[in-house]
Amino acid sequence: MIDILIKDETAPLKSVVLGTGESFGGVPDIEEAYDPKSREHILDGTFPVEEDIVKEMAAVEKALTKHNVKVYRPSVLQDTNQVFARDIGFVVGDKFVVPNIIDDRSSEKEGINFLLDQINPEQILQMPEGAYAEGGDVMPWKEKLYIGYSEDEDYNKYKVSRTNRAGVEFLREQFPNCEFYAFELKKSDTKPKENALHLDCCFQPIGNDQCIIYKGGFKNEKDYDLLVSHFGKENCIEITKDEMYDMNSNVFSISPKVVISEQGFVRLNDELERRGFTVERVPYGETAKMEGLLRCSTLPLERAY
Repeated sequence: MIDILIKDETAPLKSVVLGTGESFGGVPDIEEAYDPKSREHILDGTFPVEEDIVKEMAAVEKALTKHNVKVYRPSVLQDTNQVFARDIGFVVGDKFVVPNIIDDRSSEKEGINFLLDQINPEQILQMPEGAYAEGGDVMPWKEKLYIGYSEDEDYNKYKVSRTNRAGVEFLREQFPNCEFYAFELKKSDTKPKENALHLDCCFQPIGNDQCIIYKGGFKNEKDYDLLVSHFGKENCIEITKDEMYDMNSNVFSISPKVVISEQGFVRLNDELERRGFTVERVPYGETAKMEGLLRCSTLPLERAY
């Protein structure tokens, strides 16, 4: 059996699912693009190739195993993009949530069926019909649960709206002991610099009491203000619109002191080191063209407490 336990974003990582770039389907047709950054690179002829994605993900796996993390990979599905494992399932506490996700991605869940078969069925929660969420929007943080979402007006309008009010309410009911915070995110199907695809595209806790945050990703400024009040202004690393576009908030914590980050995030990586973090730099710029980075590619199963 596989043990699962996730209470936060940064406790020492014991096991994780890392997506795969194998047989990812190549360049999609423009009408198949389900995020604005992929759409941009399809139109520009700069969409990544499989060889580069596989190579970048191998660098992430090397960084994880260097720190003695058990790494699982999905079963490879033919011509299916399985890079962003975060969204097809997520662990909160000792429960594995199997969410409903957009139809364009629903087949991806088949790649982790072999893992679900090894988890105690009493620990698996299946979202009900009509409730939608993706793991990039769901962020356990100690006694809190942060969720990015869209109200029905935006959820029904934008393809990039991935978590709805019904998904939020399902999670609220399932985890009544958590302090619950849900934030509406800014959405655009065509302008990547105006779109926070998931909460982790504009916010992520790091260390024990710090975070990376982009004010412009939140539809309501009061939500940004609330998060800053939770962490303290001095503990927030503020990023710019361009850094949000490059996905600077989408790093991944192996422990409170060790962070995997894209090697090109020079300002962020220098600031992290100034604050005492060890930064494992990896190449991930090609994968990032699909509007996802390191947190998006990883589905933590167990951290040490």
